[in-house]
This record gives sequence, structure tokens and C-alpha cells, in this order.
Amino acid sequence: MAKRKRLSPARLGYWSDDGDTPAPPAAPPIAHVAGEASAVAALEEVTAELDRARIEGRLVQSLPLGAIDEGYLVRDRVLAGDDELQVLKDSIRARGQQTPIEVVALDGGRYGLISGWRRLAALRQLLAETGEESFSLIQALLRRPESASDAYIAMVEENEIRVGLSYFERARIALKAIEQGVFEDRRAALQGLFGSASRARRSKIGTFMPVVAELDGVLRFPASLTERLGLRLAKAMEGSNTLIQGLKQRLLDETPDNIEAEQAVIARSLAPAPRPAASPAGMREIRPGLSARETATGLTLSGPSLTPELKAQLIAWLERH
Repeated sequence: MAKRKRLSPARLGYWSDDGDTPAPPAAPPIAHVAGEASAVAALEEVTAELDRARIEGRLVQSLPLGAIDEGYLVRDRVLAGDDELQVLKDSIRARGQQTPIEVVALDGGRYGLISGWRRLAALRQLLAETGEESFSLIQALLRRPESASDAYIAMVEENEIRVGLSYFERARIALKAIEQGVFEDRRAALQGLFGSASRARRSKIGTFMPVVAELDGVLRFPASLTERLGLRLAKAMEGSNTLIQGLKQRLLDETPDNIEAEQAVIARSLAPAPRPAASPAGMREIRPGLSARETATGLTLSGPSLTPELKAQLIAWLERH
């Protein structure tokens, strides 16, 4: 007897609609769900990593210029010259902003500026001059300083690395940080802000502090005060209120309009006073500018105060007596 051939059960969907080509088998539902779960997990991982990068300051963000509060910290840069700022504006106009600023998140969707004041100023001027939307956003890194002192340190370090600070600017930011209550005293401010500097440099910054305390707001070009001239000025100011007040008055009277003229005023104030001419033997000053010498036959008067008017008065007095 011939063996019967056992037939396999029909597979649904094996044949295509036209009945000619076998259709691929349907994917099991569990594989579909597993694929979707894997994609969601990968997306969540990428999102979490982007959030961490943003919070840790590793992600550059585009922020509106109007959201940046430049007054969050007292700036260490005293000013930016027109020529200096124009060079930066030309660079941003040609190549875009190459280096992000540093900010800290504030309430209400605003951000406090830590470093990058010149870049912020350049972009604001470009936006005002051109009206181009490309200049309405600024590239920024979000920082999370644990304290105000950390924010000031970050600002100082960034400027020291990029453009350097003058001794006047270093001393000024130390004093301002003390005024803001960030540091308790000058020693703490110098150590906190310039801890990586040499001891000699910190000492010079401290020497500049009295100069800043007296002349901040009086000098028109303070950042250009040289190290040598500033140290001479600080030494001369010790215990000499007359010199300080005299210098302030000269600066106000002469209003120097360039760096050289201002430093010339300072140098003249530091020049030693001319010594009075030696009086001839036997001469005795009887009042400022008038000296007298007695001789066997008379009296000799001399000095810048012996004016023609005084001579006439003396002769008239002698004639009456």
C-alpha cells in the first residue's frame, strides 16, 4: 500500500494578493515593541546627555542679546577703546562669533554675564548699526558657579587668559569684590582672585589698591597706567594727602585728552619740588619771599616779594620818619 503524504497546515499571508509571489512572514509583535523601546531609550539617553552638557557648560547655546544682564558682576575691564572694539566688530561681521561668552542662569529667563563683555558690546553695536537678525543672538556657555566668588574668579581668569588685565584693573576688581561683600578684606580678595599668580604679582596688585581707591573715576585712561608709574604714585601717596589732592585738582583742571598727556600730569606731580635758592651769607628771611641782611652801615633787603610797590611804600615811610 502506498504511504500517504502528510500535508503541512496552511500559513496565513504566505501568498501575496495576486497569488504569485510568497509574502514575507509578519514580524512577531514582541520584536516590534522591543525595537520601539530601544529607540525611545536611545532618544532619552541622547536627551539626557544634552541636558548634562548644557548644565555642565559643555553645550554652546544661542541666547537673545536682550536676555543677558551685563551688570550681574562688576566688570574688571575698565573700558574698551573704540579702536579695540572696532577690530572685534570687524572680525564678528566677517567670521561670526568665534568664542562663546559665559553666563549664569537667573530668574525669569535671563542670564547674568560672567565673561565676554567685549563680545556682547560688539554684537549689540552691530545689531544697532545693521539691524541684521544674525547679530541678535549670542553664543554662550552656561556656568553654575557655587558662589559669587567663583563667578568673579571665572571672569578674572578668562580675561587674564584672553587679553590680560592692567594692574589698575586687577586692583579695581579686587576692591569692587570687597565692596560687594564677596571677600572679607584685601588679603582674601587678592588670594581668591589671583591665587594662581606669583606672590610678587599679588603684592603689586595690592600696592595699586590705594591708587584705585583715590583715582578711580578721576583718571580718564586708568587701564593705561604703567606698572612703574603706578608703583611710584602709590609710594608717593603714602601719608601725603597734599599730593593726592593736588594731583586730583590738576587732572580736573587740565582734563588731558590722551594717555600721554594724562601720564605727564602724573609725572609732574611726582617730580620733586625745586629747592629754594641758597640765601647769601647773613641773609635772614623775614617773611616768605623777603629776606634782610644787616651790615655795619645799613640794611639790605632782597627777594621776589620786594616789588616796586613795596619799595615805594618803604621809601615813603622812611621819608615820613
